[in-house]
Amino acid sequence: MAEGREVQWVDIAPEQAGQRIDNFLMTRLKGAPRALIYRIVRKGEVRVNKKRVKVDYRLQAGDLVRVPPLRLAPKEAVKEVSDNLRDLLIGSVIMEGPDWMVINKPSGLAVHGGSGVKIGLIEALRQVRDDLSFLELVHRLDRDTSGCLLLAKSRDALVTLNESLKKHAMDKRYLALVSGRWPARKTYISARLDRFDAGNGERRVRVEPNGKISRTHFSVVETFEKATLVEAEPVTGRTHQIRVHAAHAGHALLGDDKYGTRESNHMTQRLGLGRLFLHARALTFPEPGNGRPVTVKAPLPEALEDALKRARQ
Repeated sequence: MAEGREVQWVDIAPEQAGQRIDNFLMTRLKGAPRALIYRIVRKGEVRVNKKRVKVDYRLQAGDLVRVPPLRLAPKEAVKEVSDNLRDLLIGSVIMEGPDWMVINKPSGLAVHGGSGVKIGLIEALRQVRDDLSFLELVHRLDRDTSGCLLLAKSRDALVTLNESLKKHAMDKRYLALVSGRWPARKTYISARLDRFDAGNGERRVRVEPNGKISRTHFSVVETFEKATLVEAEPVTGRTHQIRVHAAHAGHALLGDDKYGTRESNHMTQRLGLGRLFLHARALTFPEPGNGRPVTVKAPLPEALEDALKRARQ
């Protein structure tokens, strides 16, 4: 694990301009958890042009950043990337452009460290791809969801891609296996969603009249005896949106340990499914710089293919 053992003075290059100081430090101080980064910024140990800054300060070209020496207690340290995870991530890059990258995210890997997770996909990738001075998530996937995940390799690309998200100029398609027979006529669900504390520190989401507007398009791909393979296209991007909308419609996703029902849990066991059946199978976005549409597809993982084969039997 890399630790700073003496004060570093870093000149900010033009391509680093616009990046938040906390994200810059996360990349610079590999292994440091975000809570520790916030603490050293608040205490004034980090200075920009000899002045204190807040964690949301955006760097400018020519800034001089003081990065303090850092020694991490074992309980604070972000885990080093194992050889297995390194190989997995290198092999998971589906497509890469000059300033963007699409990963086929493995199920079970959180996109961010924190809340007991020592290392997330973005922290691991920053270690694996230490040739990059900038690497940020454009959007997120649930920990148990696999498939297309877009990352930006420059600040300009991140701003452009985030703008595309806000303007709904990005098309995301998911495959989900749900319990029961999904009615072909049910193609659109609009249900407001609200996040709440489940009581054990775990955050969950429920349909709530005063929640945030949330919309998802659904279409039937294949029908089985007691399950349906559907394609989901989220119009909005709320936490657990597809999972909660499907459960709200009476067809919980198989393998969902948060929103599953007795029926969906039974089908999950019957198909020998050991994970959530939700996969981001396709992503289309305007490429930063030229606006040309880029479409990337992630093949269905073997565990999900096997579950479909058993469902067809």
